[in-house]
Amino acid sequence: MNATPGQRPLPDVALASSAIPGQASLWRLPLVALGLGTLLWLGLFWEEAAHAVRIWETSAAYNHGWLILPIALWLAWVRKHRLAELRPQPAPLYALLALPVAAFWLLSERMGVMEGRQFGALGLFYALFLATMGWRVTLAMAAPLLYLAFLVPFGAFTVPALQVITARMIDWGLNFTGIPHYVDDLLIEIPAGSFYVAEACAGLRFIIAALAFGALYAFVMYRSPWRRLAVMALALLVPIIANGIRAFGLVMLGHAWGSAAAIEADHVIYGWGFFSVVILLMILAGLPFREDLADPPPLSGPGPAGRPALALAAGGLAIGLAAAGPALASRLDIAGMAAPVERPLALAAFGPCAAEDGRLRCEGGVLVAARILLFSPAANWDAVAETRRQLTLAHSDQDITFDVLSPGGRAWRARQPRHEPGTTAVATWLDGQMVGDGVRSRATQAMHALQGGAAAGPVLVVLELRPENGAPSDGGRERTLIRDLMQAQGPAIARGAAALSLAR
Repeated sequence: MNATPGQRPLPDVALASSAIPGQASLWRLPLVALGLGTLLWLGLFWEEAAHAVRIWETSAAYNHGWLILPIALWLAWVRKHRLAELRPQPAPLYALLALPVAAFWLLSERMGVMEGRQFGALGLFYALFLATMGWRVTLAMAAPLLYLAFLVPFGAFTVPALQVITARMIDWGLNFTGIPHYVDDLLIEIPAGSFYVAEACAGLRFIIAALAFGALYAFVMYRSPWRRLAVMALALLVPIIANGIRAFGLVMLGHAWGSAAAIEADHVIYGWGFFSVVILLMILAGLPFREDLADPPPLSGPGPAGRPALALAAGGLAIGLAAAGPALASRLDIAGMAAPVERPLALAAFGPCAAEDGRLRCEGGVLVAARILLFSPAANWDAVAETRRQLTLAHSDQDITFDVLSPGGRAWRARQPRHEPGTTAVATWLDGQMVGDGVRSRATQAMHALQGGAAAGPVLVVLELRPENGAPSDGGRERTLIRDLMQAQGPAIARGAAALSLAR
């Protein structure tokens, strides 16, 4: 095929295809095996797929999830000329790679980490693709396959750390400008009003969108793996820094206008406008280093002829190994599916609070109650995490979440809903220790469940502060009260919960 001067010649798919006799017959069985295997894979991991779709629908940070599959298909389409020069080489041996991935999926399921389950399911799809198509075809389609990772709504666990980073950057900026301010964890007060670094202000939505765009930009514009890695590093670091600058700029706008509330309604619009400018600048900065205009590197040839009949066996083995994880998990769930047992926890009088029927009646018309939830020794940590999320996860940008330190340095997680009165704080104990919702506690409980259950399961303690008679909440008063309560009775509550988490 001829090309005009300065224009890169396009590959002739038909010509390349005709160079390999019987090309269509070589692809038929592997494609059938991959198609059937994909349907079975989707049936096995339907829960993971449905959860991802729900997150795309409900979370502004992951609305782009609907675009990932079409983009991956487009990336595959623009690389279709590579397939015309290759032969599928099915290999049941590659299906054995599903074993460690299935073990990872099972551990993630026992730990209650949905992102781990989704990445495990995606890894099992990769094993299916590799087993039915061979490594040459998989390598040729590496870009669209890797881009499918953005189907997984990952990164939510970084939100608390991102909130802290954003708050610190605002604090540094205010120190530099000399504006009087007071910082209480994530709450920042200046003369113009109060600013709370909510979960939506942590910048996760900007970071995830930048990573997805950065990956597409890297796959389209560059061929060098080092340049692609550099783009991805910038797509991670630049939004974090930019989000801190954005948040500081909003505080400065509130200071200039003399009202923090004046920018509250439109702060998300300001953020997306600023983020769009940042992305545009990143695109312009990367254009001088583009490699898409150069001739693509030559392929290493079609390779030896494969045996298409092996595709069905390879696909069947990959799906069989993938199904082992869900099968074992369903058996383990039978022992740990019981609902947690709830018990009231009596609180002793202290300072401004008098004891009354196990509750506390405090000055200012605040009632304080406590309860304990006892989970099964074989429970999946997902049940514990879901209960914690329902009680303490912010449901809107206006909800305030914060930590309450107990004597000994461990923290309770607390939430004050904007549209509901009161404050709720929770803490968890496992094996006699106060634990968070991190990897260590999840892995410990997962091992207990896999070993048939420990002597006792996780223990969740819930403290609830509510104003009497439906009166409006005083958030500052309740935060002070719960901290005073923790100093007075935190050690006693901790001893009781620790004992319950060791023996029943």
